[in-house]
Amino acid sequence: MPTELIGIIGGTGLGDALAEQLTGAEHRDIDTPFGKTSGPILLGTLGTRRIAFLNRHGEGHKLSPSEVPSTANIFALKKLGVHAVIASGAVGSLQAKIAPGDLVLVDQFIDKTFKRANTFFTGYGAVHCEMSEPCCGRLREALARAAGSVEIRTHPAGTYVCMEGPQFSTRAESLMHRTWGGDLIGMTALPEAKLAREAQMCYALVALASDYDVWREHDKSKARQTLLEEILSNLHRATDNCLALICALLAGDERLVDESCPCRKSLELAVWTAPDHISPAEKQRLAVLFE
Repeated sequence: MPTELIGIIGGTGLGDALAEQLTGAEHRDIDTPFGKTSGPILLGTLGTRRIAFLNRHGEGHKLSPSEVPSTANIFALKKLGVHAVIASGAVGSLQAKIAPGDLVLVDQFIDKTFKRANTFFTGYGAVHCEMSEPCCGRLREALARAAGSVEIRTHPAGTYVCMEGPQFSTRAESLMHRTWGGDLIGMTALPEAKLAREAQMCYALVALASDYDVWREHDKSKARQTLLEEILSNLHRATDNCLALICALLAGDERLVDESCPCRKSLELAVWTAPDHISPAEKQRLAVLFE
């Protein structure tokens, strides 16, 4: 277990809180074939676990969702030796049962993004990863058990609609997403989860509900500034809950990296291009993904 390196992806608040609890903390810049990561990766030890934290939006939350270099981020974590990733991200709730401040262990996605590089394999060949279960069920179950031990209100499953942004939904779109079966609306989880699958990494996502999106009308008696403050307060509470959940998981003795997990074998049947038609240079460039 001490040799496990667990990747954590989240925002500044989560990263700052984790940094305060790490021993032997250091920042590392990792070169990738896909350019620079969102920022340096924070490495350290929490209890008996080694972790690698990456701030998705960069220092000062400078990167919008469409600008997050997900290919570089996931590649860099894999290059460091990360085989399991726990990600977090703010979302709007599309269902009354998911209240602001709640956590959701996402199990499904609907992808509405269209600007973002969503594969490592452009120019390599035809690579088709299976995505019927886009999040690692083993990691989700471990998170659910940890949530029960600390009594954090956590929903065990939810469908995340990932939109391009950066604008929020219209009310018509929000209502449509509900009819699709969406439980959450966000802008950051994809293509991150797809790339983790291509990198043969286990990936779990803890979604942090900040509000009810625009399908539910806001209280018109409240000033806009008051509503914003409420949303930020909900997000801060959810972030604190997420930190407590992740710390509880890391403090336990569950094996978070399992080399027999199907996620770790996602490329075994995915490459459809004949080997002799794949450039040796491309094989070498992307060798990290196949490890």
